[in-house]
Amino acid sequence: MADPEEDGFDAHGCCNSMKNTKHSADKPPVFNVLVTGATGYIGGRLVPRLLERGYFVRCLVRAPERLQGRTWQHAVDVAVGDVLQPDTLSAAMKGIDTAYYLVHSMTSGKDFFERDIAAARNFGEAARSAGVKQIIYLGGLESGNAELSEHLRSRQATGDTLRESGVPVTEFRAGVIVGSGSISFEMIRYLAERIPIMVCPQWVYSHAQPIGVREVLEYLLAALRVPESRGCIIEIGGADVITYKHMLLIYAEVRGLRRWMLPVPVLTPRISSYWVNLVTPIPASIARPLIEGLRNENVVKDFSARELFPDIEPVGYRTAVQRALVKLDASMVETTWSDAVRTVHGDTAPVMLSSHEGMIIEQRQRTVDASPETVYAVFSGIGGARGWFCMNWAWKCRGLMDRVIGGVGMRRGRRDPDHLRVGDALDFWRVEAVEPDHLIRLRAEMKLPGTAWLQFQVRPLEDGRALLTQMAFFAPKGLVGVLYWYALYPFHKLIFSGLIDEIARRATELPERQSVPDEG
Repeated sequence: MADPEEDGFDAHGCCNSMKNTKHSADKPPVFNVLVTGATGYIGGRLVPRLLERGYFVRCLVRAPERLQGRTWQHAVDVAVGDVLQPDTLSAAMKGIDTAYYLVHSMTSGKDFFERDIAAARNFGEAARSAGVKQIIYLGGLESGNAELSEHLRSRQATGDTLRESGVPVTEFRAGVIVGSGSISFEMIRYLAERIPIMVCPQWVYSHAQPIGVREVLEYLLAALRVPESRGCIIEIGGADVITYKHMLLIYAEVRGLRRWMLPVPVLTPRISSYWVNLVTPIPASIARPLIEGLRNENVVKDFSARELFPDIEPVGYRTAVQRALVKLDASMVETTWSDAVRTVHGDTAPVMLSSHEGMIIEQRQRTVDASPETVYAVFSGIGGARGWFCMNWAWKCRGLMDRVIGGVGMRRGRRDPDHLRVGDALDFWRVEAVEPDHLIRLRAEMKLPGTAWLQFQVRPLEDGRALLTQMAFFAPKGLVGVLYWYALYPFHKLIFSGLIDEIARRATELPERQSVPDEG
């Protein structure tokens, strides 16, 4: 790697010749953009924003089927490849002006450091050979401490390796990214939601400068139209510098939860990772390198971001948390959480239970020998006088219990036996989304320690049959909500399995487009 001073860079990695240069608004934007990590947390949010701004977007993915369900799936060019297989990259780079590097191998095992370096080297060399003008990389904010965690060292070494290619790199360095789906924020979310009394190891008192995901995306987009950012390492953070302890307490306060923190003198990252593994969906193999990184102070020390991007004003941590929790609003369920449960194994798994973005998701699917219109006619006619098809007595008991504790119960029925509109009451549910012949989504209005949705969706298959998907979503509030879900899960498993089976059976037996027969 060349000496930074010989190449005209300052101590922070910015080109000296560009340090005091302002970009011209008249310069045309880069047109052809490659995005790696398009199925990931940041990449999946970046792609639609690039499309909105008129860029040609190509996505480099290992498994194209993982793009299914994205609203922008057919608006992008898809290149199948793997950054660890250099011979798959040249076609993806062809004609590209700027390439976003948004991949990280931390979930791939103990050798993630070596994998990161190899992947970055392959990517950089392919970009140079293809004549790519800029690489934009999102790395980790470091503390200046020589004893960095392996996780942070790999993020920094990845940026160094990309620069070795000779392609100008814009490297953004961020700490905790506040947004539903960010691993570091999800760890904070789950701990605050599920543990009323938390023991505090030493890393909880380290300072950080968390930044909202919205601002991270703005920086990534702005780098395309600010050529002065090329060749720069840019530290980005939010408006607040706070400890992880205060991040946990502020999150709990925003959620209306009371939490207590007990300091513990000695609690190693290994032991902490096992605790995180026990009380959250984050495995110890991922939690440990994250926690080791949290021991370092992650605070912005170079303020060149303000000079290069004066229009971006990061918000404080509380505001970022409040924005992240908007994901719990009903309008976000389909577009965010449905995509999250799709896997490389396809869309026909009979049942899947997962946890993502603070949401417990239970998905079931059936292939039905009927048209999508017929399947839709069945599940859109559920409830009211017709009942709930499977174990209707159990649904009535749940409604009675709800009435006893002051809830709405099952007495509201439904407005029309065959047709639903957004806003309709349906027993103890409220209709939140209706897409004729495709989807309905219901939000629970019974008393719950959290928020719940039930969604039915159907789509055609190439062989003329239909794929029926039934999804239950639950956003638990605190530990009580988590215990509530898992205590009732055996009953939910029985009821929801029977429900989707009965919908499939009725659709198979129902003449095309006729009304659904009543329960009794």
